[in-house]
Amino acid sequence: MGWNKFIYIYLVILLIGCKMAYRFNAASIDYNIVSSISIGDFPNRAPLVYPPLSALFSEKMKDKFVTKTKLSLANENGNLNIDGNIIAYELSPMAVKEDAWASETKLTITVLVKFTNEKNHDKDFERNFSAYRNFPSTSMLTEVESELCDEIVDEIVDAVFNATVADW
Repeated sequence: MGWNKFIYIYLVILLIGCKMAYRFNAASIDYNIVSSISIGDFPNRAPLVYPPLSALFSEKMKDKFVTKTKLSLANENGNLNIDGNIIAYELSPMAVKEDAWASETKLTITVLVKFTNEKNHDKDFERNFSAYRNFPSTSMLTEVESELCDEIVDEIVDAVFNATVADW
């Protein structure tokens, strides 16, 4: 009976001393310090250009930050600033078959992102974010391009979000 009482007291003290916090938006932002974000357009500077990509990427970036944080979207000069450009849109043959033809093609998109935190310049960075998807070489790029770009952009936007406000 003595051990049960000891364990009970220990658990009560443990639970009282623990602070549990859940963040459903995955962002770790101090809204008392940071209240706004400006996200510039991301022009497509890649040698191979998919025309809707620039608008798709720019809008998905804005949507991510507006829906997953309490930051207000500023046209310019936010407490946080994100801009950059699409620097690569590349197709590469993958998985060569015995007849020397590729059975898959890899679509890779790379975006240069410049992040400035006006409240804490130690968190500023400029770096590339890339993602890719493979598709069967029997498919024409035009048949799968829209869906692949949508998936790739979602992955890159998630990575940028995590690197800027989620402290991952």
